[in-house]
Amino acid sequence: MTEKQSIRSLAVLTSGGDAPGMNAAIRAVVRAGIARGLTVYGVTDGYRGLIDGKIRAMSARDVGGIIQLGGTMLGSARCESFRKPDGPERAIKRLREAGAESLVVIGGNGSQAGAWSLHEAGFPVVGIASTIDNDLVGSDITIGVDTALNVALQSVDMLKTTASSHRRAFLVEVMGRDCGYLALMTGIAGGAEVVCIPEVETTPQEVADGVAAAYARGNRNAIVIVAEGAKYSATDLVRYIEEHKDRLGFQMRATTLGHVQRGGAPGAFDRILGTRFGVGAVDRILRGETGVLVGLIRNEVTSTPLQEVVAVTKKPNLALLDFAKLLAR
Repeated sequence: MTEKQSIRSLAVLTSGGDAPGMNAAIRAVVRAGIARGLTVYGVTDGYRGLIDGKIRAMSARDVGGIIQLGGTMLGSARCESFRKPDGPERAIKRLREAGAESLVVIGGNGSQAGAWSLHEAGFPVVGIASTIDNDLVGSDITIGVDTALNVALQSVDMLKTTASSHRRAFLVEVMGRDCGYLALMTGIAGGAEVVCIPEVETTPQEVADGVAAAYARGNRNAIVIVAEGAKYSATDLVRYIEEHKDRLGFQMRATTLGHVQRGGAPGAFDRILGTRFGVGAVDRILRGETGVLVGLIRNEVTSTPLQEVVAVTKKPNLALLDFAKLLAR
């Protein structure tokens, strides 16, 4: 939908996994909307709250002091009932009953699929790209990625210190679902010997060879970064190393970072990114440009049709994997 509409109100919700910087986006949507003369509503607990009618008017003061906080002050929850055939219509009914004439959805792939279904049902929706996985088409980088990457990198740096002290090999599993972006960037920035991502199969023996080569070069430690969606999990790789430790000549310890990556306070980049996306979403609603995802391409806030966003998952630049291998030698 691109023709200009007379929108007088909007609602905002966060959905899916939380990401550092979501609160900055909420704050920007609320304050930019109010500044432009709109009534703004907040939806508690994502699509579940939408179906349940947990929609309330928000003031500029309601979002004071949240820009530096991780997570999402609106909350997020799974909602099976929204996925039913009548889910979008029920959600739209709740929005209209509350007085909301448009909606901003802050979240990743699943969240934007929900936004697309609402748009298809005739309700004005704009999405904001927010996921630490960085797998959304329509944005070079999404809200939360930079902070999650820095949390992972800090952990790798600390593990390297103890690994060097004891001449040990460490395997670090990072989040990212089926996308290897976080693992790949953590591996490059952290100087890992081996990086395992879902997009390219790396066998346990290849991991062992990479660690052995590091020791042969005189390294006092070896770091392996594994994405949670890689074919061979951290558990698989550690088991293989343990079973062949006599032949390989070393052992390996595993650390799974898990949800700690999502829970950090957002850094400056994610606070600014969330703010830019929030204001951009409000501006697009006001000019009738709905059914789109607000993202960042070549450092410009842009719009991509939600239909394109939900059709495919973005993959990391695999040329950077070769880059990582080159630098590990």
